[in-house]
Amino acid sequence: MDIDLILQNMLNPPVLFFFLGMLAVFFKSELSIPQPLPKLFSLYLLIAIGLHGGYELSKSGFDWYIFKALMLAVFMSILVPIYSFFILKRKIDTYNAIAIAATFGSISAVTFITGMTYLQTIGVEYGGFMVAAMTLMESPAIVIGLVFAALFATDAKNAENGEKTDWKEILREAFLNPSVFLLVGALIIGILTGQKGWTSMEPLFGALFKGFLAFFLLDMGLVAARKIHELKKVGFFLIAFAIIMPVVNASVAAGLGFFFELSKGDAFLLALLSASASYIAVPAAMRLSVPQANPGIYLPLSLAVTFPFNISLGIPLYYFIINSLWG
Repeated sequence: MDIDLILQNMLNPPVLFFFLGMLAVFFKSELSIPQPLPKLFSLYLLIAIGLHGGYELSKSGFDWYIFKALMLAVFMSILVPIYSFFILKRKIDTYNAIAIAATFGSISAVTFITGMTYLQTIGVEYGGFMVAAMTLMESPAIVIGLVFAALFATDAKNAENGEKTDWKEILREAFLNPSVFLLVGALIIGILTGQKGWTSMEPLFGALFKGFLAFFLLDMGLVAARKIHELKKVGFFLIAFAIIMPVVNASVAAGLGFFFELSKGDAFLLALLSASASYIAVPAAMRLSVPQANPGIYLPLSLAVTFPFNISLGIPLYYFIINSLWG
């Protein structure tokens, strides 16, 4: 395991701004992000991720191999939040189980970027279309989470009133959720406009991406630190979940990648995406759509436990798993 590479990954500026936000709260600084700027940052990041993914997909084109890899990515983003929810539901309340499951079913862009840097450093090739896989893996977990939230809330309410569940309304709310709608819409726009469209938008949604991400993570650090004491209430189970589940998810994805004959680099990125947890799309969606969930639980788990674990130990561990399978 390369310690220098680990340190280089940990010293990523947006990541450091997250910890700066936490330190501001711990040291009782009056630092804050004025509202409604955090919502603007969320919208920007969703558009940027969608546009870039659509552009990469239009550039790569479609063939059986790319279709296979993208479908595996979508499958993992559906599978992970489903089995995660039913594991979590045994220990915590429904809404927090939904938010955590969606968080771990979605992905971390910075973790993905760090993984690409790792592959470049060790000289392993990967497909540019995997950026599109990252984009496609954002939405399904959010949709699954919103369907679970609507379904369980509706079932509880209808059980009292003797009414039936309105599946049409549930699906409408899930697929027209602002975060999902914007992300998928930006992906389609990126595909339709291709190289010309991305070149015109790149100065804003490419060059400035890390700057906006730094602002977003600074705000997330402030929010997470203000709520981090909530982790004391949930105990060891969720801390263990946030470390063990990424390894399980990566192992499942690696096995599927091996079975469906993905290249070593593409399988590694699929495993890393499956192991990561969202701190952009899902927190934005959960804040708006599942306010009953406590950000002081799912944000610290993603940012203070899973993210550092993936950056420091997860990336080399997942590559070791991939390398063991591929030889």
